[in-house]
Amino acid sequence: MRAELSRIVDHGGPGADDAEVALTDGPIVPRLRSAILALARHRGPNSSTCPSDAARAVGGDNWRELMEDARLLARQLARSGDVEITQRGTVLDPDGTWRGPIRIRTKR
Repeated sequence: MRAELSRIVDHGGPGADDAEVALTDGPIVPRLRSAILALARHRGPNSSTCPSDAARAVGGDNWRELMEDARLLARQLARSGDVEITQRGTVLDPDGTWRGPIRIRTKR
């Protein structure tokens, strides 16, 4: 996933600024938020990413420790209108109760 973020930076376009932040050595939570946005924006509204993609890009071997934060950040980003959270193709309420695998995409 770090390689994908590096390609996003190298090619510019949607998500490049966020990818740059995600690849820094700064605080984890802002980097994780930026990784989610970079991956979602780069992939566009007809594709998606999952929280674990961002966690892997930022956390490396310790990515599992970031999963709760990644899901919380996805909720925050959905509330602010930056992304949509989906499950099996259905858009979820960011304030709803959801379990299981989710996907994150830019709004359609």
